[in-house]
Amino acid sequence: MTPTRDQVQANDTWDLSPLYTEPAAWQQDFEALQAAYPTLATFAGSLAQSPERLREVLEFEKSLDLRIERIGQYAGLRATEDSANSESLAREAQLENLLTRIGEAASFLSPEIQAIDDATFERFLASPVLADWRTPLQRLRRLKPHTLSTAEERLLALGSSALRAHGETFSQLTNVDMQFGAIPDETGASRELTQSSLSSFLVKRQRELRKTAFHQFYAEFNAHRYTVASTLSASMRADVFYARARHYPSAREAALFRDDVPVAVYDNLISSVRSQLPALFRYYDLRKKVLKLDEIHAYDTAVPIVPKIETHVSFDQAVDKVLAALEPLGSEYCSTLADGLRGGRWCDRYENKGKRSGAFSSGSFSGPPYILMNYKEDVFSDVYTLAHEAGHSMHTWYSTRNQPFQTYSYPIFLAEVASTFNEELLTHHLLETTTDPAMRAYLINRQIDDIRGTVIRQTMFAEFEKLAHAAEERGEALTLDAFRSMYRVLLKDYFGENFTLDAELDLECLRIPHFYNAFYVYKYATGMSAAVALSDQVLHEGAPAVKRYLNFLKSGGSEFPLPTLQKAGVDMTAPQPVERTLQLFARRVEELEALLPALV
Repeated sequence: MTPTRDQVQANDTWDLSPLYTEPAAWQQDFEALQAAYPTLATFAGSLAQSPERLREVLEFEKSLDLRIERIGQYAGLRATEDSANSESLAREAQLENLLTRIGEAASFLSPEIQAIDDATFERFLASPVLADWRTPLQRLRRLKPHTLSTAEERLLALGSSALRAHGETFSQLTNVDMQFGAIPDETGASRELTQSSLSSFLVKRQRELRKTAFHQFYAEFNAHRYTVASTLSASMRADVFYARARHYPSAREAALFRDDVPVAVYDNLISSVRSQLPALFRYYDLRKKVLKLDEIHAYDTAVPIVPKIETHVSFDQAVDKVLAALEPLGSEYCSTLADGLRGGRWCDRYENKGKRSGAFSSGSFSGPPYILMNYKEDVFSDVYTLAHEAGHSMHTWYSTRNQPFQTYSYPIFLAEVASTFNEELLTHHLLETTTDPAMRAYLINRQIDDIRGTVIRQTMFAEFEKLAHAAEERGEALTLDAFRSMYRVLLKDYFGENFTLDAELDLECLRIPHFYNAFYVYKYATGMSAAVALSDQVLHEGAPAVKRYLNFLKSGGSEFPLPTLQKAGVDMTAPQPVERTLQLFARRVEELEALLPALV
């Protein structure tokens, strides 16, 4: 059975003492923040006086943000340990309420800075006093057409907690309230089915076990389908509300504007993936043939198709594999990561009751870049997940040591490059070090599935977000039936005519947590495409490419994503990076087709 939090060994959990040694210390800092933020009001009406005055308020806001980040990181990580823990939930609610008040108090800042006339603003930017703030101020100025009056900004700040609560409702419902039951595993022992353990069931070679897990899992979502559809609909309505309130043409353009990413990049991704779908259909046909299936279903797409390869990799062994793969990046990168994953206790390793499903990296300017895992020894993809999250964490580690606070935070568009880059190096290392044809076929199968999951699947999700938000913007009702209908069309397009689509799969669109952070998922696909290009450069060019890549990590958020990647060596405004990744997918399918006859 899944252990409770108090049954997990300390060494398998993250050490949050670098943030706060005990909850009382968190409460003390929280109360200090409560006492400090009202000082913001003393700056109102004075920001145009001089560069010195503007710097003064920016530095004061920075001091608040540093404290907010630490307080928020601790509260968030504690809450993910056990979503049913009342103390953790209370901390998060307490902080959310305070952040609403701070947002209200700070609501004058952006409108007042935007109100500075152009000539004065340029003179301020040229002042050495604001040298450290030039990039953030220039980015803020871009938002001038989308910044409202002080009164309107105050109202948006007051309403932000209520308008953005749908994601929390979804998380509580799916991680705490939903109960998926238990299933006899391959040994006959009863095993709990959870959002995290589902992936473990779906890689089992016993098809009835996979099928049972799939249908039992979606039966619980089906029982709550109207509620989950309602939360997703409300979240998308909020996206459209914010976009319209701030005078963006659409919610999608509002989401892409902050990264200065043209809509064409998003649309080119979809068109590029759609043009290469025949290679995906060929892969599904190969799966169907090798697994000797009359029909191929969604629960047949995760099980390794290479026979007689059973993987049981301990967490420590996974760390060893990841570090060996990352050796091309140098000793500093590898020794820092090794220390963090071992004695430094960056990583919360295994599943426990109430723990958030999935995985993430949570970094901050003044604390360690923590990693949440739900590691399972029998799911080989979890080794890749560890490499992925380690990429995020090391991105944060380099950025915090080379950027000031105001430019250290990098956007998700860049974050997904650093994470999938590590996965690419891991694949290369494992392929280079195996002499077993069966293992090579297994790894190629794994890379195929990685590209399928990260580029093709996420692009389908991205297209769903585009269609759903557009429907809301046209005034159409985003009901359960509407979601299922538009998702069914995409499933047919992306899986092909030879694939059997279970009716439950229509509900998949209701269980994707990233949809509560609108237009996020496309960045997985663009990130992997950039990572394939950059990892290839590191492996074939050596030192010059490594230097460019480490400089990319060090740059944090000091520039917009597209020019940052251009300096690293890849142009994401062109279709070539996505197309080359999909061409790699097609080549790997051909290679797998050639390898399998000798193995089955």
